[in-house]
Amino acid sequence: MSRIQLIKTFLYGISATFLAGCFMVFPKEAYEASVRGMTVWWEVVFPSLLPFFILSEFLIRFGVVSFLGTLFEPLMRPLFRVPGSGGFVWAMGLASGFPSGAKLTARLRQEGHVTQIEGERLASFTNASNPLFIFGAIAVGFFQNASIGLLLAAAHYGGNLIVGLVMRFHGRSIEQSKPVSARSVSFTAALRKMHHDRLNQQEPLGKMMGDAINSSIHTLLMIGGFMIFFSVLNQILEIIRFSDVVSLIISILLVGMHMPDALSPGIIAGLFEITLGSQRISGVSEATLLQQAVITSFILAFNGFSVQAQVASILSSTDIRFMPFFIARCIHAAVSAVLAFVLFTPLYTDRISEASLPVNSELVTDYTFQFIFIKIYDWLILYGSLVTLLSLLFWFCYNLKKD
Repeated sequence: MSRIQLIKTFLYGISATFLAGCFMVFPKEAYEASVRGMTVWWEVVFPSLLPFFILSEFLIRFGVVSFLGTLFEPLMRPLFRVPGSGGFVWAMGLASGFPSGAKLTARLRQEGHVTQIEGERLASFTNASNPLFIFGAIAVGFFQNASIGLLLAAAHYGGNLIVGLVMRFHGRSIEQSKPVSARSVSFTAALRKMHHDRLNQQEPLGKMMGDAINSSIHTLLMIGGFMIFFSVLNQILEIIRFSDVVSLIISILLVGMHMPDALSPGIIAGLFEITLGSQRISGVSEATLLQQAVITSFILAFNGFSVQAQVASILSSTDIRFMPFFIARCIHAAVSAVLAFVLFTPLYTDRISEASLPVNSELVTDYTFQFIFIKIYDWLILYGSLVTLLSLLFWFCYNLKKD
C-alpha cells in the first residue's frame, strides 16, 4: 500500500466521521437544510428533467440521434471537434439543464458514438442551467425582475459556446486526427443510418419504455441525494464557522475588484449549491444590480459542487474523466462573469430604456418569450410535486411487478 493511498484513506475516514458527528450534534439544522434541498428536487428538478431523460432514451434507441449526428457532422466537427451527435446533446442540455449533458454524453460513449476525448469535450460545454431556472427562479423568484433574465441567459449560454470553442483543443496531442467532412448534408445517408440503428434494437417497445423510465428515475434519485447532501453540508460548514475562513479570502478578492464584501457569503453558498447562492446574492442590498448580475453569472456557470458531484457520478460509468469538466467550469465561470459585465448596458440598461417607448414589437416578442418560461416554472411549483409523486408510484409498481 502506497503512502499516498494510506493518507487518502485516513482523510476520507476522518472527514466522514467528522460530518457524521456534526449531523448528530446539529440535527435540527441538518433536517431543515435537507428539507430545503428535498423541496427543490421534489417540486422542480424531478418533474422538469424526467420528460427530457425519457425522451432522450427513445431518441437514442430509435436512431434519431444518429440521424441528427449525420446532419450536424459538418457543423460540430470543425467547430468543437466532436461528432454531429453532439449537437443533439448540446440542444437537450441547454433545454433541460444540468446534468442532462453529462448523462447524454455518457450514453453516447456507452453506445460508441463518441471517443473518450470527444466525450470529455462534449461534457464540458453541454451542461447548463435551463431557461426555466434562469427566467423563473432567479430573475422573477429571487431578483423580482424579469428583465434581468435575458442578461443572465445571454452570459450563461454565450459562455458555454466559448467554452466549447476553447475545449476543442483539449486532447489534440493524444487524439488521432480526423479529416473534417467537406461533403454536403445528405438526408438519405442520415435516414439510412437511423434505420440501421433502429434495427439493432431487438427489444420490444414496451420493454424499451420501461427501461427508459427506470433508468431516468434512477438517475433523478441520485441527483436528489446529491442535492440534499450538499444542502446539509453547506449548512453544517456555516454552523462550524468554516465558511468564515473562506469568506475572508473571498472578501479580499472582492475588495480588489471594487465589490462589497457582503457578497462573500452568497459566493460561498453558490460554490456548493446554485439555488441558495443565487438567492443570497439577490438579497445583498449593499451591491448594485450590475455586481449582483456578474456574481450570479459566475455562480450559474461554475455549477456548484453539488452539480459537479452529480456529473462525476454519471461520468464514472464510462472512461470519461472528470477533471476536464471541472477545468471547463472554471473557464465558464470567468467568461460568463465578464460577459455579464460587458452585456449589462446593451441587454439590460438600454433595453429597459427602450421599454418606455410607445411601441416596440421586438421587445414585446422578447418579453413574451420570457413570459412562457416564467409560466412553466410557476406551473411546476404548483403541480410539480404531484408529477413527482405519480412518477415514483408508477416506477415502484413497475419494479414490483418485474420482481
